[in-house]
Amino acid sequence: MIKRLIASAFWFVSRWRLASEPAPRRPTILIGAPHTSNWDFILMLGIAWKLGIRIRWLGKTSLFDGWQGPVMRSLGGIAVDRESPGEVVSDLVQQISEDKTAALVITPDGTRGPHTHWKSGFYRLAEQTGLPVTLGYVDRPTMTTGLGPTFDITGNVAADMERIRDFYRDKSGLRPDARVEPRLRSEPGVD
Repeated sequence: MIKRLIASAFWFVSRWRLASEPAPRRPTILIGAPHTSNWDFILMLGIAWKLGIRIRWLGKTSLFDGWQGPVMRSLGGIAVDRESPGEVVSDLVQQISEDKTAALVITPDGTRGPHTHWKSGFYRLAEQTGLPVTLGYVDRPTMTTGLGPTFDITGNVAADMERIRDFYRDKSGLRPDARVEPRLRSEPGVD
């Protein structure tokens, strides 16, 4: 209740506008894209809290050092050692699958540094767990953010990624110059 009130106040005073489809009705993998700024995190919290979605997200262990550790954990963060993330992810997926209003937030375009492809972990997780994918977005030119469609991955990587590209085609992120085209290295015809 408190989080929803905070989110309502945020959206009331913010220059950003929440333009969203309804929250998914089942556990999901929530894609956060384009991920071009640390401010995306604040917008993600605003979306989740306003729509009543309990989010979990994975972060590098250094985000959880010192005083910020308890804060990050209270916001849904889970520290992951990048050398051995597998066990944490499988435990997390199990927890999310049992919670009807939970979402695992993943930013497949990875860190905000220069790169050319999305990471495929969100796709593999969706395939392995049967969880649907929800498309979350940030678009600076329109000053809108929110959730797009929720759908099940079909296993046809090219078709699924084309659907994802179609959705993100006009979404530029907070820093449009840092946007990465939604494309996986494993897609047919991609080098």
